[in-house]
Amino acid sequence: MLTPRYWFAHDFSQFYEYFLTQPHCVKNFRKGELLWKPAQAHGKIHYIVSGVEMHYADHESGRRKIISFHGEGTIFPAYSLNDYKIELSLVTEALTDMQVLEFTRPQFKAMFESDSALREQVINWYSMYVNRFLFETIHQGYNSSLVKISNMLYLLSSNQAETIEMTQNELAEILGLSRVQLTRGLAALRERKIITTQRGRISVIDMPALASLCSSETL
Repeated sequence: MLTPRYWFAHDFSQFYEYFLTQPHCVKNFRKGELLWKPAQAHGKIHYIVSGVEMHYADHESGRRKIISFHGEGTIFPAYSLNDYKIELSLVTEALTDMQVLEFTRPQFKAMFESDSALREQVINWYSMYVNRFLFETIHQGYNSSLVKISNMLYLLSSNQAETIEMTQNELAEILGLSRVQLTRGLAALRERKIITTQRGRISVIDMPALASLCSSETL
């Protein structure tokens, strides 16, 4: 069963050697650099060799909505034939120094059409991405702040490690919560000895207890 994911990594690691044999260029991005210009469609596809990027939207209200994180061994944006208007309002920023293999759409199209395993994995990746949005649309809007925070920490711990390298601002922006709501929720989890927090880091120390606070669709 697919579980919702906010952090994508190693989804295409098995194709790395194959990608190296295909037409591409190697690009490096510095921490804080945008991977393409604002208000620009996603014309290139990146296989992330190292580093992490953050995908988000800056709303006209001034609030930011973080959509997903993408790390080593995955592709972003995923391959498609079309440009979508929503892409013009989305931003992808390097959270760390990054190195990527960059493909044009025609280059990736040639691989997609000739390699059935790659084609299958692209479809699987889209399934994971859509599953994440369905989860948020259907369930997160009805959950309390504490349940939303518990769901997020559980999913991040399941997909990464028990120590989550993420700031409280980033968590609030993913969940659409205020800092006050997030701070109260994290304080409640600390009081129950479910998590510990340090600057830019949250460690889950009691996964069963955290799971008991999650909504059923997360588990």
